[in-house]
Amino acid sequence: MGESTTIAGQRRHLRPAAATPQVLALAAYRFPHGDAMSNRLLQLARSATPPGGVTLVVNDWPEDGTRPPSAPDLPPGVRLITLSRERAGGGVAGRWLHRSTRPLRVISALRRAGVRPKELTAVYLPLGLWNLLTWLVLRTAVRCPVTVDVLERHDAAQFPHGWFTPYFARHRWAFFLAGRLADRIIAITEALERHFVGVGRPTLVVPPQVDCSDYDAPAPPSLNDGLRLLYAGSAGTKDQLAVLLEGIRALAPDERARVRLTIAGISREQAGSLSDLDEASPEDLDDQVSFLGRVPRDRVLAELRRAHFSVLVRPTVGYAQAGFPSKVPESLAAGCPVLLNYTSDLRRYIVDGREGIVLDGSGADDVRRGLERALRLDDPGWRAMSRAARERAHCFDYRAWTPAVSDFVTAGRGSGTGSPASAASAAEVSRRSGG
Repeated sequence: MGESTTIAGQRRHLRPAAATPQVLALAAYRFPHGDAMSNRLLQLARSATPPGGVTLVVNDWPEDGTRPPSAPDLPPGVRLITLSRERAGGGVAGRWLHRSTRPLRVISALRRAGVRPKELTAVYLPLGLWNLLTWLVLRTAVRCPVTVDVLERHDAAQFPHGWFTPYFARHRWAFFLAGRLADRIIAITEALERHFVGVGRPTLVVPPQVDCSDYDAPAPPSLNDGLRLLYAGSAGTKDQLAVLLEGIRALAPDERARVRLTIAGISREQAGSLSDLDEASPEDLDDQVSFLGRVPRDRVLAELRRAHFSVLVRPTVGYAQAGFPSKVPESLAAGCPVLLNYTSDLRRYIVDGREGIVLDGSGADDVRRGLERALRLDDPGWRAMSRAARERAHCFDYRAWTPAVSDFVTAGRGSGTGSPASAASAAEVSRRSGG
């Protein structure tokens, strides 16, 4: 398959002193700055690294036409081995073989880098990489606990062919296996925590994490010049962009004229296939809705600085309760308040009128009423909301989670009914939330 290994870090020889805790993280993304999954892995690696230890990320770079960076920007304590290969044929069978042999290739890459798998302190990986072969290889090769990071629980209704959709079937099979075979679980929401605790897995809730130092101070124009909204991400079937546009249309003409919405992540041409919009639906809002397409993270941060609110509308169904939108902590860290309805664990972090505007529901009229409230704000009122958003973002900073995550992954002091680390984290969040 033309397999090659790229090693990044302060030293090419990655084996540290024997007493140094070594944590292994597995991934298959455009790490470290490619997408939301890459950011999740990066911040989790930082918070999972024990004091004086290192986290070694072995990343199987996706075959999507992109290339891994030659000199990735890595934080202290994080090392990287990138597995890559020349594009080869083979179709579905070739992709299946490449995916199936990943755990074997990971172990081989570790040995070439001078890391003895049986000396690892802990291993963690996302649910998407968890399967029977991975479990068997890790169980054979390492002598440490294996933690699975679970970020979502898809519903069959999200997919046109339901259970007959291969991706969905693999997802649910991995979800089942995680509840039976993983040593412990990191869950992104309390809904997932309840499930895994119920099947006897030690579980720690870790919401999406950010590095607050990455975000500059917000600098939007005056609200007197209009209300600037931002949606950033891949909407897919999760986020209701059509309802958002209907809410804008439902405004009184003079209020509607003051609203500008930027959609970053999809182009107008992609709207029909990558969101619930059809290509013609925004035509009557051409002067108010702009599509940026896929843009780098720096551009997203720049758009957050210029926006008054980031917007997110999701239905209150199973997948929305199980997942946690990473765009919310990122928006808060940028000082951009959020306009959204409650799903997931958002009620724990977003207080209506403080860090954002909470909609009554997920319908077009709910969006309209929320926009009317936003349009009534003045600049001092918005700045107070922006300050509250930045303060709340510290609940998601990876530094606040380091003791709990590193202890849970490496020491495993949790029990099937909720770990001390999980309880401490929940108490801290509650304290910061005024709960």
